[in-house]
Amino acid sequence: MSYARVLCVGLVGVRGHLVEVEADLSPGLPAVVLTGLPDTALSEARDRVRAALVNSGQVWPNRRITVNLLPAMLPKHGSSFDLAIACALLASAGELPIAPMERVVVLGELGLDGAVRPVRGVLPMVAAAAEAGITRVVVPQGNAREAAVVPGITVGAVDSLHRFVSFIRGEGRLLDPPPPRAPAGASGPDLADIAGQEFGRYALEVAAAGGHHLALIGPPGAGKTMLAERLPSILPELDDASALEVTALQSIAGVLPPDGELIRRPPFQAPHHSASLAALVGGGSGLARPGALSLAHRGVLFLDEAPEFAHLTLQALRQPLESGHVVLARARGTTEYPARVQMIIAANPCPCANPAGDQHCQCSAVARRRYLGKLSGPLMDRIDIHIKLKPLSVAQLMTTETPAESSEKVAARVAAARAAAAARWKPQGWRVNADVPGPQLRRPPWRLPPRDTRALRAGLERGSLSARGFDRILRLAWSISDLDGRDRPGGSDVDEAAQLRMGDAHARQAAD
Repeated sequence: MSYARVLCVGLVGVRGHLVEVEADLSPGLPAVVLTGLPDTALSEARDRVRAALVNSGQVWPNRRITVNLLPAMLPKHGSSFDLAIACALLASAGELPIAPMERVVVLGELGLDGAVRPVRGVLPMVAAAAEAGITRVVVPQGNAREAAVVPGITVGAVDSLHRFVSFIRGEGRLLDPPPPRAPAGASGPDLADIAGQEFGRYALEVAAAGGHHLALIGPPGAGKTMLAERLPSILPELDDASALEVTALQSIAGVLPPDGELIRRPPFQAPHHSASLAALVGGGSGLARPGALSLAHRGVLFLDEAPEFAHLTLQALRQPLESGHVVLARARGTTEYPARVQMIIAANPCPCANPAGDQHCQCSAVARRRYLGKLSGPLMDRIDIHIKLKPLSVAQLMTTETPAESSEKVAARVAAARAAAAARWKPQGWRVNADVPGPQLRRPPWRLPPRDTRALRAGLERGSLSARGFDRILRLAWSISDLDGRDRPGGSDVDEAAQLRMGDAHARQAAD
């Protein structure tokens, strides 16, 4: 037999596509022709596969070899096709029976010594195979635990080409995936570590309850970074669908932890202010890779010292914050990545950033406006909550008799609020209040009485409030109501939401 076909999977963004690896041997001068839109890494597979076959004790067919990757119009990239190409070559040369490989997806990179090495993106590849009706996959041993999280899939692991060939010939067996690890306990920064800043703590709780974006403006040492780093500790764990999405993105980016387990905690990304546009939003040569924005999907994207980021880099966030995904167009194709994040930005109020606050600031009014003006109006309009933090007093910093609430207690309230919102919006398919389109909140049965929105409508008429800001205040009011355990917000909730939106927040606890 001079022809054989083996199944593999190619990735375009986070979507996997079933690929047929065809190998054909024909008379003629010895050569290897690889077709089907391969990238550079895949084009070099001919040399890796040849060395791996020879060093594994197999015979390299001394004929004209054509390897085709179907569908030919789909761009292929990476080294995950190596093992499938080697299998197809041996089967087309009559060295292996092809029957054991029917309806089996084969993934893995080959070393020159015949070792099978882990590859990126195994989780979305195996998930795509399952959607196509495949029930058996062969993956590198280092990716076996990651592949095993996909339900309905039988995973066989290999560590070498020799083991794989022996299995196909019926002379050996594949390795079993390692057993799943016990879930690790929650760890990380705790809200109890924060001294004072009741306004900031309450704003963080409202943001967590509704999935809202948050801006923290204040002098150095006020606790902006501490608050932002503790938002993941009060967010609920990811459900199965979200965990698969997040884990798949981490796998594609090559930053998935070695244990390969599903990521249950919301991710936290805090890129440095010198990060490039490609590092933040995504990019790279060929087909674009996910950036920090997509790696924070279903979690938190924290931009510390936000005015120091490049202007164009910040402006690139405007569209993804609205749509929940980022589309990256490159010469070789267009890639789309999910980007449903909660964004927190932190900034000093002025260039001098005097820790004592405004009364000791040495900056002119023009310098202050220019500094915060780097955060453009359209970007800030997309941020739901604006908080101005004040410097900590000695009493707040040194008081230890009444420790602040822990993340565990706040997370319980947030979980109850999110459960109420999820039950309310489930028929429409929305998860949190921040996902609800504005028109939905302005129509019956969710429209609030005119007496409760009188001030908002007046602000909209005066031009001091945008239509987007109007809708975001309504969403905040629903989140405040959910935290209170009520089924609808009232006028006081709308007023409090407006205060959070306008940057003049007053904690309800202080008013009680």
